[in-house]
Amino acid sequence: MHTTARGLTIIFAGTPEFAAQHLQALLNSHHRVGAVYTQPDRQAGRGRKLQASPVKALALSRELPVFQPVSLKNEAEQQTMAALKADVMVVVAYGLILPPAILKTPRLGCINVHASLLPRWRGAAPIQRALIAGDQESGISYMQMNEGLDTGDVLYTLRCPITANDTASTLHDRLAKLGSEYLAELLDQLATHSLTAHVQDNTHANYAPKLDKNEAQINWQESATVIERKIRAFNPWPVAFSHREHDIVRIWQARISADACTAAPGTILSASKQGISVATAQGVLNLELLQLAGGKVLTCEQVLTSKKDLFLPGKQFVHIA
Repeated sequence: MHTTARGLTIIFAGTPEFAAQHLQALLNSHHRVGAVYTQPDRQAGRGRKLQASPVKALALSRELPVFQPVSLKNEAEQQTMAALKADVMVVVAYGLILPPAILKTPRLGCINVHASLLPRWRGAAPIQRALIAGDQESGISYMQMNEGLDTGDVLYTLRCPITANDTASTLHDRLAKLGSEYLAELLDQLATHSLTAHVQDNTHANYAPKLDKNEAQINWQESATVIERKIRAFNPWPVAFSHREHDIVRIWQARISADACTAAPGTILSASKQGISVATAQGVLNLELLQLAGGKVLTCEQVLTSKKDLFLPGKQFVHIA
């Protein structure tokens, strides 16, 4: 592997669909992807069969060499990568820590594409944490990687507004498109040393930890504003939920109601085809799209046709510790 007149020779490292879109952009560019690194295959689905990552599936379809080490900390793996003689390593939601030896291996270092306006959200779940926090803006940061967690110098940023209706799914898709469309041009500028790196201001940094399923249980003692943000942040995974008697109800969509109430948090105030209104610690939340255990995502009108008794006014959603 070496630099050609067609552009840089790249090692690409990534795992989920977000990363696959960036790999596709590089495959469509004048740069050359010489090898792909991705996480080991994981068990998925009811049959628990091993499933390749979206990045691996794309790489194999283009007959690219694929490497799936459990760790990059051992010397043998580091020598394998060094032998590839890449100009740069592009890292997008890879999921493995890159030790110092790896960071120094490519001629131009390792570039990370991160779904946040760094240093706003460092870590595994910047999209969801931005939604939960009520941020009005997100974006893409192209970062020169160092040994810290998303602490490297920022080479370039692209800004993206967050709308009142954005879910993690819709924001993910916009950011994936934004980041991948500019990636090839950024590498052109990297190759000609025409980028100016900016040191991050650590005083503005926040940590965006990986999502946990337990976080998705709604706490009705929170305000309608906070709960509504979480419902959007946990769509499509792990999906916000609450308990009604012995049933788990997943909530895919809700909106804040202008109604006022003094009922206990979690109390159902009304139920109609327009939605199921529930009291919170501050304000009322109108649930619009629900999913009962083992069922499909349904509108409130569809749910009430068969499960009206479950959502009678006066009954309560409960938070189980």
